[in-house]
This record gives sequence, C-alpha cells and structure tokens, in this order.
Amino acid sequence: MTEQREQSASLQPMPTDWQRALAVVAHPDDLEYGCSAAIADWTDGGREVVYLLATRGEAGIDTIAPAECAPLREAEQRASAAVVGVSRVEFLDHRDGIVEYGLDLRRDIAAAIRRHRPELVITLNHRDTWGGDEGGGYWNTPDHKAVGRATLDAAADAGNRWIFPELISEQGLEPWNGVRWVAVAGTSTPTHAADARPGFERSVKSLLEHKAYIEVLTDQDPEEYVRTFLDGNVQRVAARFGGSPAVAFELFPR
Repeated sequence: MTEQREQSASLQPMPTDWQRALAVVAHPDDLEYGCSAAIADWTDGGREVVYLLATRGEAGIDTIAPAECAPLREAEQRASAAVVGVSRVEFLDHRDGIVEYGLDLRRDIAAAIRRHRPELVITLNHRDTWGGDEGGGYWNTPDHKAVGRATLDAAADAGNRWIFPELISEQGLEPWNGVRWVAVAGTSTPTHAADARPGFERSVKSLLEHKAYIEVLTDQDPEEYVRTFLDGNVQRVAARFGGSPAVAFELFPR
C-alpha cells in the first residue's frame, strides 16, 4: 500500500531559482528521448544549459561503422541541442557501449562541473531497469547506469579539493560547491516535474534531428514515431501533475 501511495503521489514543480545547468548523459539522443521539452522552456526563461555526453554514440547504428558514425551523430546532437536553445555541447570520448563507472569517468564529469559551475545537474536513469513501477521493466544499458551513477557522485567530487587534486594543479579548476540539485530523468520513482507544454513542439523537432538513428530504429513515419513516443511520456506524468503534460524527474538535493 505504501508503494502504491508513493507512485500516485503528486509531483512537485521543479525548482526554477537557478541560472546554470549541466546535463550529463551517455549518448546522442538520450536527452531528446528524456527531457528536452523542459530544457526548451528553461532556456526560454534565460537560463543556460550545457550538454555533456560521455560518448559520441558511435556504436549505435549497426549499418554504419563507428569511425563514420561518430561525426554523424555528433553533428545531429549539436543540431538537436540548438533547437531547444543549447549552444554548448561537449563530448568526453569514452567508448560507446562499454562506458565504465570508475575514477576516470567521475573525474571527467567533476572537471566539467567545475568548468561550468552549474546549480542544477541533470542526468538519466542510473538504475538497473526502465519502468517497472509494479516490478519488472526493461533492463537498462551499462552506459546509462555508469554515467548516471558517476554524475551523482561527481556532483560531490566537484566540491572537494582533495578528490582529484590534479584538476586544480593541472587544469586550474577550483572546487565548485554550488550544485544544489541533481535531477534524474527517466526514473520510475520521480519526485518533481516540469510543464512540458511550452517546449513540447521543439522537443519533437529536437528528436527529429537524430535522423540517421531514427531511420534505422523504426519503419514508422519519423514524425509520427517521435510525436507518439514523446506525447505518451508527458501524458503519463499528467495525472500526478495537476493534469498538465510534464517531464518527470527524481530530484536529489545537494
């Protein structure tokens, strides 16, 4: 009964008293499948959002070799980000499909947090499964789990000068203790949500920029596929957010 009450509880509005966010995910298109409607609305409000991707998605298309796929997917990600008002997109060049949780990944993300000094850090589901509110669900990929967990840890690492001291001595990156929240998209246990209506159409256009990936993913008309998928996501949240279509997040205060 407790679990059922928690799953039907109302979601709180996402905080808006911030100016800078860093979104950290594993692959091109991760943010577009998850939360770009919220990002579009935030940038409209004058907030700065930077994207940090652990890989270039080079192992994501079976018919295109990684050396050719990486620059293609990078270009699509930059075009996709621009649709929702994000002009800065960075890549860490970890290998797609075999990203490892560990010190190297934590250090890279902590360095980005120190560079960009966000108040809000956004990442994707770090748990073993997608969905499965009533048990089960779909198994999550190792890359998503590794990047999500490392991002949660790096938010603390970024503020401690004695963790990765080489970031100071080698890169001049002083500690940043200003992260106030880490928001996890795609979770089955959300706590907060952001209204999807102002940014929804741009979220559709943003995902459509990933043409090469969508082309091999489905035989459906691309816009029909994208619109149906994204609308289903935001409508599922509406019952817990005053009837408004929304992007759900699990918010971890720092």
